[in-house]
Amino acid sequence: MSDAPTLADFHGRAWASLEAARGALIAFATVEGTVPQVRSLVLRRASAAEALCEVHTDAGSAKVANLAINPRAALLLWDEAAQVQVRLGVEVETLRGAEVRALWERVPEASRSAYGKDPAPGTPIADALAYRLATGLDNFAVLRCHAQTLDVVHLGDDHRRARFERADGWAGQWLSP
Repeated sequence: MSDAPTLADFHGRAWASLEAARGALIAFATVEGTVPQVRSLVLRRASAAEALCEVHTDAGSAKVANLAINPRAALLLWDEAAQVQVRLGVEVETLRGAEVRALWERVPEASRSAYGKDPAPGTPIADALAYRLATGLDNFAVLRCHAQTLDVVHLGDDHRRARFERADGWAGQWLSP
């Protein structure tokens, strides 16, 4: 990215990093009350054209409950090959039920155990295995993250940083890295 001469090119390359990162671990940060919470989630989809990313989660998780109260979150990706950090400020839309059925049907059987525990994830239990699997479509949620801000840092011979906002049509502003 060291040859990125324009804000538009820098913006495009940041989204290219996100789109290429399908299956990568990203940091997903929310606020629970007044306490920041950060989790590692797998990036399932990114679309520059739609300015969004998607992740999957257990519908019974605390993050889903938190997002119902405050649908704002931040996502962070480090692209090692490109030496780029991409940070998104997002508004999260939680999708469940019939609208995610097609995605649920593509989840491999071995991976479905990640979606559905009884009691819900984070609930105190008597011992390490005092829960049961309760997998199924009802326990699967897709978090569709609509980008509002994009902060990109490239580390190289010449460090670069820029911030872009949906509100101004993603025009962008160079920032000191």
